[in-house]
Amino acid sequence: MDLASRVDPDLAVAFAGFTGESLDRIEQLQAVRRLEGQDAAALRANRPRMDGVDFADRVIEGSQGLPLAVRLYRSLTPNAHQPVLLWLHGGGYLLGTLESDYLLCSRIARDLQCAVLAVDYRLAPEHPFPAALDDAHAALQWLRTQAGALGIDPARIAIGGASAGAGLAAGLALLNRDRGGATPRLQLLIYPMLDDRNETPSSREITDARVWDRTKNLYAWRCYLGSSSGGDTVSPYAAPARAADLHGLPPTYLAVGALDLFVDEDVAYAARLLQAGVPTELQVYPGAFHSFDGAVPSAPIARRFTANYLDALARAWGMAA
Repeated sequence: MDLASRVDPDLAVAFAGFTGESLDRIEQLQAVRRLEGQDAAALRANRPRMDGVDFADRVIEGSQGLPLAVRLYRSLTPNAHQPVLLWLHGGGYLLGTLESDYLLCSRIARDLQCAVLAVDYRLAPEHPFPAALDDAHAALQWLRTQAGALGIDPARIAIGGASAGAGLAAGLALLNRDRGGATPRLQLLIYPMLDDRNETPSSREITDARVWDRTKNLYAWRCYLGSSSGGDTVSPYAAPARAADLHGLPPTYLAVGALDLFVDEDVAYAARLLQAGVPTELQVYPGAFHSFDGAVPSAPIARRFTANYLDALARAWGMAA
């Protein structure tokens, strides 16, 4: 696919300046992580503060008693029982830190006058599945048990994330349902990474190294699942597209670009949610590649994209006019 010729005009100039980078070896992953660490350190040293929002870093008890770092963002608007979004960052299960979505989480807390709990879940290949899922589940349980002390409304918990984080949120929704947990108000799935099999047309067509492409995706799944990736024994909690039963899952908002590697698996998942009776809203953005909203946040299509999923959150919490 000639990706560049199909990119939305408001994204095209920025896209033309992107450099293609490979990611299919541990040495490349380590190099990207070093750069990510430098960026995170720079942000910590000179972090822009957003009016009306505060945050606190905490270490909670994670899976098997292991320490788990989280960051709780709070709107400073007086509200004794704020709704809360459990947020899981992207990065192909290989990358990402608590700093990754600092501005996004701050904005959500400010604009929706809510709380956001960001989770520093463990990363592959050092910590393959189910480490990240166990961390996400521990964070959800902590929110529920500490809701009173945190001033959070336990009846208005949403779960969500972007890319791998959205896939992790979808897996968490399945695990929570199967363990009998209270149903979250919403699962917010932003271009989710759902299917390790990589058999759809879009998973084969997106090969431009300037975006999250087939090579990167195959490598990420191998790191996360090991030799079982693409085989018959993969858990649906790891790759939610494999789940046989989607009944009883939370209401869902799913958004993805039409030029995203994940568009086919995401549209198929949304269709199956609808067939299972799960209230589901699907938005597909023409001309949009993976993570376009983070890459070109000022573009009109990116602003619409973000505004629409914030509106979905507000509606799920009963906050919309």
